[in-house]
Amino acid sequence: MTILTTNAALQAFCDSLKDCPYITVDTEFMRERTYYAKLCLIQISGPDRDAVGIDVLAGEEELDLSPVWELFANPHILKVFHAARQDLEIIYQLSGKLPAPLFDTQIAAMVCGYGDQVGYEALVNDICKAKADKSSQFTDWSHRPLSQKQITYALNDVIFLKDIYQSLKQRLDKKGRGDWVLEETNDLLSPALYQFSPRDAWQRLKLRSPKARDLAVLRELAQWREEEAQKKDVPRGRILKDETLLDLTYQKPRTESELGRIRGVTPDMARGKFGKLILAAMERGLAVPDSDCPAVAVKDPLPQRLTPALEMLKMLLRIQASENDVAPRLIADSETLENYVRAPQSAPSLTHGWRSEIFGNEAIAMMQGKTALSLVNGKIQKITIS
Repeated sequence: MTILTTNAALQAFCDSLKDCPYITVDTEFMRERTYYAKLCLIQISGPDRDAVGIDVLAGEEELDLSPVWELFANPHILKVFHAARQDLEIIYQLSGKLPAPLFDTQIAAMVCGYGDQVGYEALVNDICKAKADKSSQFTDWSHRPLSQKQITYALNDVIFLKDIYQSLKQRLDKKGRGDWVLEETNDLLSPALYQFSPRDAWQRLKLRSPKARDLAVLRELAQWREEEAQKKDVPRGRILKDETLLDLTYQKPRTESELGRIRGVTPDMARGKFGKLILAAMERGLAVPDSDCPAVAVKDPLPQRLTPALEMLKMLLRIQASENDVAPRLIADSETLENYVRAPQSAPSLTHGWRSEIFGNEAIAMMQGKTALSLVNGKIQKITIS
């Protein structure tokens, strides 16, 4: 097992993978004490199981990761990850690009009947017939030198991933579902998923019975907190906790003394520069014209007459998911089903692509009265109505 710490070794390793049909990839990072994730280690293995760890923090010399980014951009090499979202965010943050083509084994496992968001350890146990050592899962990956236990743990992640990928690929090929996984993983390759504007930070927070003015205040406060966290590179909770931000929105303090009575803000903080910045953000929110306040999202309750149709669709979803050995959640969630009941065109994911094949067409038949559900020997079955 090899750890790379020099640019020459890194370039040679990446060159050796240029003709591989696929590589397995994982990363280790820290973000408990920072706003931006701190990349510590990149693990890569080719089909020959020659797993390598690229030590970004080794200190022997500053590593130029360009060869890695070029490898990830190679259109002829499939990049295999498990639950890739966080890895992709870090890669995009550092390189400005996303690795493609992409294969996510968590998505593939959901298509192969492993249930919702199956964990890596479960796949190692079932497919590799091995027990994944997760004792180093929450280790401090920024501390050097890395222990042999840490290195073994990290490299095993991409070694086992090879067998997991090959097993899932065989199942997908046998069922003709390879395109389903590509369709889902392509959604992960949208840069918009990894671009976040501080102006939109308020949307992550939930107010009880919000009013338009409350949302305007929250928007300014959340933007200020996000920008401060980015500037200082600390978690946003280190600037102000969510509950404090919400309390400020409800109470709307206008003076230092009022601010000092807010939970999470001490009188000393309120009198200092920190307090002035909070009050300034508060004033900006209060000064927003009514016409520029965020709209309060109000969703009409589902009409009572549509409730039976929704319940039947939920049952149909469970039947179709079971028959096709696919996780129900991957096909549709409750909100998508409700939108479909209101107006099928408002749930395009169910009327196009592979979801249409295994559920959308059946849903249309049911809504048109061409399919019914019946209880036969204790089991719910579909009945075609002529």
